[in-house]
Amino acid sequence: MKPNPAPAQDALQKSDFAALSEFRYQMRRYERFSERAVQAEGITPLQYLLMLHIKGFKDREWATIGELAERLQAQQHGVVALVSRCEAAGLVARRVHAEDRRRVEVHLLPAGEAILARLAAIHRAELRALQGVFTVPHLP
Repeated sequence: MKPNPAPAQDALQKSDFAALSEFRYQMRRYERFSERAVQAEGITPLQYLLMLHIKGFKDREWATIGELAERLQAQQHGVVALVSRCEAAGLVARRVHAEDRRRVEVHLLPAGEAILARLAAIHRAELRALQGVFTVPHLP
């Protein structure tokens, strides 16, 4: 079922479309920058994001498959396959949770940590360079 069109008083103006277009353009430029940087390290963008989400998980140094699936906005079976590829590449390791043996923790290994540290520094520098350019548009 298609959503109802916005009422006339909420119609977007040309400037609204321009702001949305500029935002999407800057977002895509950043994504393309990221893809190139990641591929230069010999990994895929999804492998980078997986490692980033493990390292960036709040209050601990590991994440579950379900948590990673949510962060990646992906299906769990796809994340299982991604973790398997990262594990085969020596980037991550699965470990059984100490208290709940049904839970599997995904941890970064030293090789994954090293790649992630290099890539995160490059990404942070690029984001700093984009300050004031890459902004969320204000839409009334």
